[in-house]
Amino acid sequence: MSEGDSIGESVHGKPSVVYRFFSRLGQIYQSWLDKSTPYTAVRWIVTVGLSFIYMIRVYLLQGWYIVTYALGIYNLNLFIAFLSPKVDPSLMEDSDDGPSLPTRQNEEFRPFIRRLPEFKFWHSATKGILVAMTCTFFEAFNVPVFWPILVMYFIMLFCITMKRQIKHMIKYRYIPFTHGKRKYKGKEDVGKTFAS
Repeated sequence: MSEGDSIGESVHGKPSVVYRFFSRLGQIYQSWLDKSTPYTAVRWIVTVGLSFIYMIRVYLLQGWYIVTYALGIYNLNLFIAFLSPKVDPSLMEDSDDGPSLPTRQNEEFRPFIRRLPEFKFWHSATKGILVAMTCTFFEAFNVPVFWPILVMYFIMLFCITMKRQIKHMIKYRYIPFTHGKRKYKGKEDVGKTFAS
C-alpha cells in the first residue's frame, strides 16, 4: 500500500480537504443532536410539524403516494420496535441464561428497556420524513397508483401488526410506557442538632 491509500488521507499523509469538511460537518450535526436531547416535547412537536407540512405538500400536489406509503411502513416498523422489549421474552422462555421481565407482583422490579430508544425513534422518524419530503421534489418518484388500495392495505397492516403486538404484551405482561419513576420516601429530617 502506498501513502494516501487509507480513507480520507491525501498523498502527503494529511487528511484531505473533503474528509475534513465532512468530518467537521458531522461534528456540528452531532453537537446539535446532543443539545436537543433533553427537549423531548420540542423535538416531537417539530417532527409532527414536519409530517404535517409533508401531508399538505402531498395533498396539494396530488401525487407521491408510493413514497407516502413507504414512509408509513417505515414509521410503523419504528413504532413496533419502540414498543418491543430489547430482550424478547418469547425467546427467553427456553433458556434461563439472562434477565427476564417480572411476571408476578413479588418479583424484583426491572425497568422496561426498549429495543429502539425514544431518541433513536425520533431521529429515525424525522430523517424518514425529510427523505420523503426530498423525494417529492423529483418527478421520478411520482409513480401513478390507485391510492385508496394503498390506504386500505396500510390500515389492514397496521391493525394486524398492532393486534399481534398487544397480544405479545398481554402474554408476557409488560407495559411499554412508564408514568414516571417510583418515588420512595425516607425518614423526615426534623432539623434537631446536637449541642455539646
